[in-house]
Amino acid sequence: MGGVADVLRDLPAAIARQGFCVSVVTPSYGTLHKLDGSKHRTTLEASFAGSAQRFDVYAIETGPVKQVILDHSLFVPTTPGIIYHDDGAARPYAADASKFAFLGAAAAAWVRSLQPEPAIVHLHDWHAAFYLLCREFDPAAEKLKHIRTVFSIHNLAYQGQRPFEGDPSSLAEWFPDLTVDESQVVDPHIDDCINPMAFAIRRADAVNTVSPTYAREICRPSAPERGFFGGEGLEDDLSAIALRSKLFGILNGCEYPVKRNPIPGWQRIVSVLRNQAEEWLAAAPEESPRRAVHQLALERIAALPKRRPLHLLTSVGRLVSQKASLMLEPVEQAASALDAILDALASRGVFVLTGSGEPDLETAVFEIAKRHENFVFLNGYSETVAGPLYRGGDLFLMPSSFEPCGISQMLAMRDGQPCIVHGVGGLCDTVTDGETGFVFHGATPTGQAEAFVQCVARALEERARDPVKWAGLVQRAEQQRFDWDRAARRYVRQVYELT
Repeated sequence: MGGVADVLRDLPAAIARQGFCVSVVTPSYGTLHKLDGSKHRTTLEASFAGSAQRFDVYAIETGPVKQVILDHSLFVPTTPGIIYHDDGAARPYAADASKFAFLGAAAAAWVRSLQPEPAIVHLHDWHAAFYLLCREFDPAAEKLKHIRTVFSIHNLAYQGQRPFEGDPSSLAEWFPDLTVDESQVVDPHIDDCINPMAFAIRRADAVNTVSPTYAREICRPSAPERGFFGGEGLEDDLSAIALRSKLFGILNGCEYPVKRNPIPGWQRIVSVLRNQAEEWLAAAPEESPRRAVHQLALERIAALPKRRPLHLLTSVGRLVSQKASLMLEPVEQAASALDAILDALASRGVFVLTGSGEPDLETAVFEIAKRHENFVFLNGYSETVAGPLYRGGDLFLMPSSFEPCGISQMLAMRDGQPCIVHGVGGLCDTVTDGETGFVFHGATPTGQAEAFVQCVARALEERARDPVKWAGLVQRAEQQRFDWDRAARRYVRQVYELT
């Protein structure tokens, strides 16, 4: 699902269990208002792009949290159901920023219509930041200023910058009737652009991010040459609110079902991998470059040993620079850290990686898969595959360059699989080296990649040398609890200030 989606699924329910009435507001994206149980509630109006825009409000009230869906054609700039769009390097965020700017105007109009009014409005990432712009500069939204507004940062790498003017996706086009103080919304480093993430940090009543360590990291400037990713240009704004005790770090949680799935046998894992690869191959267009990836995956799966290998390494996640760059970083002994790990693993084990993301990274991983028979690369994401890999793997690899929180390591630990993680952000807050998993560090990207390779070797050596010690580590990982109810209590007490 992705970090924000996971939080918006689980945190509201945990807050509702604390005795509060909770609603989650989302655009329809042209499809969500058609879900089973969705009912039309009202039609409202918001000023946007120089005219009054009428939008429909739907609600699904089948659980403890009311799902509120706002529907308008502006939420569907291209194909229904598509959330994010790639407008190219020349116009980054263009379609998405226009869509989410209208979401801010529509959400502000919806909140104004509520009786009784809410005690808290909780915004997530730059996508929701435009609500604060309307609250601040739209005279019609004056009554919203006394409602406490909280802003959650999930990933500072994405900030939504767009021009002040001169483009259909710009502040002047979205809100031509508002008198906006540009000094409050300006990007710190691009003086002719609005930065919705920066503005929300400056104007929200409280700001939180999704782990304590990440909250400290983002108050420092990023230094990519040292492999450190911090405030991404917003460190001064973040440091300023930290000094005023308005910045919090609250670790995300994880669901812990009462009844757990059994550990899948080796043939069950192989069957799941084969079925998914076949399904993706059948669905891929003839001209799609992914057909070759799926075909190779099927060849690798067919060649897997009949008996379970000594080690089964797994990884589930997005193939984006944040998650994959250290795997692909050159190291002294091989073309990449991933090559080195696979060379060392050799006939003793298999590494299964499933994920999709940036095309150039997908291609790079595919090239590595061509070189190593013990590497199965499934180019996509499927819950059907992820579940058995979390539950059935021996060692989970998560070498993120930075990680605001991370959910994959929690899911792997929950299912009894220790993790190899980079000691940053939420990974640092959830995995203890030698106790519940393995943590590596490094002073440069190359140093981090070398440490990653060495950390994997150390873990596999320990697993092979001392099964009793390893069983204890597995048990401690499995017993960790990062529960949403604890996180919800912290939100209510510290950030919402409702106690």
